[in-house]
Amino acid sequence: MNTAENTVIDTPFQTSELQQTNGATVSPIDNNTQNQSLRACVETTMENYFRHLDGQNVSDIYNMVLAEIEAPLLEVVMKNTRQNQTKASEILGLNRGTLRKKLKQYGLL
Repeated sequence: MNTAENTVIDTPFQTSELQQTNGATVSPIDNNTQNQSLRACVETTMENYFRHLDGQNVSDIYNMVLAEIEAPLLEVVMKNTRQNQTKASEILGLNRGTLRKKLKQYGLL
């Protein structure tokens, strides 16, 4: 059993609006995602994103999506470890130095 695919979010998954590099915004989700897996939420959001592009060219989507997911992930883990970087790095499976770099990158340190 792959736990990542079967993880269920027990509150609605809400992301900030995804930003286009040319400034256009697209609403991420237009349906109820309560009790969907994280994977299903990302899939729904990305399908909605592409559906609303209206022919605009896009680039660097990979980094945009990572930033949208990584920043709140780090925030929540740091909050739940009471800002303990050692515990957070263990939970995340990251080297503590890598965690610090990412926390600085997102203005969380």
